[in-house]
Amino acid sequence: MRANLRRLGPGDWRTWRDMRLAALSESPRAFASSLVKEKGYSESDWRDWLDPARGLKAVAEDRAGLVGAWVPEDRHGAVELYSMWVHPEWRGQGVGDLLIDEVVAWAGENRHPRVDLWVAEGNVAAERLYQRHGFRMTDERQPHPGYADVHERVMTRTLGD
Repeated sequence: MRANLRRLGPGDWRTWRDMRLAALSESPRAFASSLVKEKGYSESDWRDWLDPARGLKAVAEDRAGLVGAWVPEDRHGAVELYSMWVHPEWRGQGVGDLLIDEVVAWAGENRHPRVDLWVAEGNVAAERLYQRHGFRMTDERQPHPGYADVHERVMTRTLGD
């Protein structure tokens, strides 16, 4: 079975909210936010998050997974892939590949030079997935925003080669 992918806009706020809360519930240490914090968001907050000016938000339907991407000011024009999550029932079925491909496609459509992402040190499965898509590990490292005992490293993929 293969999930269908869909880019979201503000009218899809319930879909993004429900999947994001499921992700935070199932994998709390994977994100820089918390279930408690995001349960407190209003409809307006969710709609604002899905404004196309704030980047890409996409879901693999049937609640298979989600991903976000944006262009932070401090990344010199690079897109940052974030909040990627695949529902446990869909893991190992290509959903992660589909989500990564969508971010890379969006970055290319918008002529960005590369895609960066932060991965928790020791998350070997995620590192392997990203490596299959041409990402390489860098020396850039920081403490995880939500867990002092976890560090993250940047993986990057140059586009247009």
